[in-house]
Amino acid sequence: MRKGIKTNLGGYLMSSDHGENERSAWAVSTDIKVNWGDMDALGHVNHSVFAKWMETVRMIYFSKIGMMDLYDESNIGPILARIEIDYKLPITFPDVVRVSTSVSRIGNSSFDMKYEIESMSKQGKSAARGRVVCVLLDYNSGKSQNIPNELRKSITRLEGDFYPTED
Repeated sequence: MRKGIKTNLGGYLMSSDHGENERSAWAVSTDIKVNWGDMDALGHVNHSVFAKWMETVRMIYFSKIGMMDLYDESNIGPILARIEIDYKLPITFPDVVRVSTSVSRIGNSSFDMKYEIESMSKQGKSAARGRVVCVLLDYNSGKSQNIPNELRKSITRLEGDFYPTED
């Protein structure tokens, strides 16, 4: 089981803790306050904000597995090839959303991440689900790179006994 981590960081409550007897489908979760400015003229959070929330939890995940260290050392890092969001219900101010992510597939040079966005004011009901495809890119050459074994091991450590591989 993962050890509990809770840190208040600039309005985000980062958490990846689960009770001793609880197994979560999510490796990383963070609670994010909905801002008044997140809403559009129709009075609900604009669709583009959901993608930003996914990006926030993705970057927390990347920091936990050492992805950004890899980028700093070698200029090799992730780039999004695809993003999908299925909207389930509108979010309005005031609210707090819990945004969760896990890696759901690892290929040779790409991996998928799945997401859940839940409304805390609506008793944790799912407001949206998402998926991204990330490709590991050498930013110097512009070419995709195989995912290093050390990065795969870091993902396995964070995800627990679940190890997603390409079929």
